[in-house]
Amino acid sequence: MPLFSSLKHSIFLRIYAGLLLVCLCVGLFAQLLVDTINKERIQTYRENIATGMLYLVSEGISHQKTPVQRSYWLSDVSSLFGDEFSIIPKDSVEFTSSELKRLEDNKTVVRYINHPTYADIFYPLPEDNSILTIRITQVTEQQVRAMAILLLDDLSYYSDVTAKEERLDELSKNFSFPLSLMAVESLDLDREQLARLRRDEVVILFRDSTSNEDSSIKVIAPSELPNMAIVMGPVKLFKWFPFNLIISVVLISMFLISLGVYALIFPLERKLQLIQSGVNEVGDGNLDIRVQVVGQDEIARLAATFNTMTEHIKRLIESQRELTRAVSHELRTPVARIRFAVDMLADTDDEESRQMQRDYIDEDIESLNSLIDEILTYAKLEEGSPKLDLKAVNLKDLVEQIVRETNALGKPITVQARSPGPKITAIADRRYLHRVVQNLAGNALRYAESTIIVSAGVHKGEAFVSVEDDGQGIPEEDREKVFIPFARLDDSRTRASGGYGLGLSIVSRIAFWFNGNMKVDESPELGGARFIMTWPVKPLAQTITADQLTQEKGQRKIIDDMD
Repeated sequence: MPLFSSLKHSIFLRIYAGLLLVCLCVGLFAQLLVDTINKERIQTYRENIATGMLYLVSEGISHQKTPVQRSYWLSDVSSLFGDEFSIIPKDSVEFTSSELKRLEDNKTVVRYINHPTYADIFYPLPEDNSILTIRITQVTEQQVRAMAILLLDDLSYYSDVTAKEERLDELSKNFSFPLSLMAVESLDLDREQLARLRRDEVVILFRDSTSNEDSSIKVIAPSELPNMAIVMGPVKLFKWFPFNLIISVVLISMFLISLGVYALIFPLERKLQLIQSGVNEVGDGNLDIRVQVVGQDEIARLAATFNTMTEHIKRLIESQRELTRAVSHELRTPVARIRFAVDMLADTDDEESRQMQRDYIDEDIESLNSLIDEILTYAKLEEGSPKLDLKAVNLKDLVEQIVRETNALGKPITVQARSPGPKITAIADRRYLHRVVQNLAGNALRYAESTIIVSAGVHKGEAFVSVEDDGQGIPEEDREKVFIPFARLDDSRTRASGGYGLGLSIVSRIAFWFNGNMKVDESPELGGARFIMTWPVKPLAQTITADQLTQEKGQRKIIDDMD
């Protein structure tokens, strides 16, 4: 699961998968686009080619005087084409609006069917509201020759060259390829082709495609004019993937891929810009800046780490300032007393007085040593993650050791032990855990009136140690303040009671590095203050980075009922 979660939020995999998805979608879109465009192109190509052919047929029909002649002529044309022409009423076929529009513009309508393969072609006749139609199953050379014969038949109604050329110009408006009357010598035909032309046969020339031009055919039909021929074409063959279509699809695909890449990169770029903005603010000295954390990927974790780092730096600077002020204040009193004692030693010859001043100096030096030790311990815990020697700690042995050490101080206070079973253990650094209970017991010893209770145990997967006393307790509004370095309250827990205000701060930091929590409330049994530290019985499989004490405060649950 951790591996799956890591892969799930990987920026590389997200971009890689996103690019694959974008390319796949663009590829499918390009295929669909090409297919759609080609369907429209081939439909237009069929209709343009068919328009000229059916126009010639309709013109031939118009030259017939009687219905009988029309019927015979249409039968002959059907035989010539190899497919049957017929005339049907317009109302007998349901046309779409676009097909009706083409019929009104005297253009053909082609309905192509794939299975089975055939094409129904419709063309409007100028009279009787009729439709000329033919069903073609395949395009053959016979149909091409038939179209050339129909063209010659149409031109037979015009006698001289000028009239024929004018008629060809008029007919060209209904064809998608040029029609012209040319001299045979200018056609560059071989001997066999010239011989076929002299025999009044239709010659079909095919030109294969080159790098610059499309494949095409040219139809040459003999004319009744000497040394002249009717040239139809070149008729360009349909090309499924013309160069301009490929270029257009490639450009569109590149544009869509660029949009997809931009959509993938822009959120990451935006997140990096937010982090960059935050870095600039920190560089300008604004440690209150916080970067918005969006998502759960590496950049989001980077933003969260940046916020934590900024908070840590801010706390370190504030702690350093506070520590500097507090240390200077704490050192002033013992140093002044030492200076006074030294002056007294110099001014008196009384041995008893000199011995008393030396004792005072020793007490102040011991006080300075204790202060320095507290400051070094707090600074070590504050500056970063300490090296913890985690192992199973027997809580019963720990409680009994603290009770024994506290009673050895000879204070008129009863220290009671509420030990767990002899096999109850928890994973912790024994040296730091001993320091926690020792500090709590020492703090309780200063404020208790007669009794202190030290207890430990395991409850619902969390280990705990607790020290409570029968003193005056701590008001609820001041309970958070006791963990602030060098903090002093205005009640009985004052400087006169001893200590430097670092003991509980050290306890709070150790609890944090244990991934635990520290709280103070009222002792339900003794009525004074009760300090409880809780932490997981088993260590987490992760390392806590930077200073998350402020962020995680309020997110961790504390076991309220330890009784």
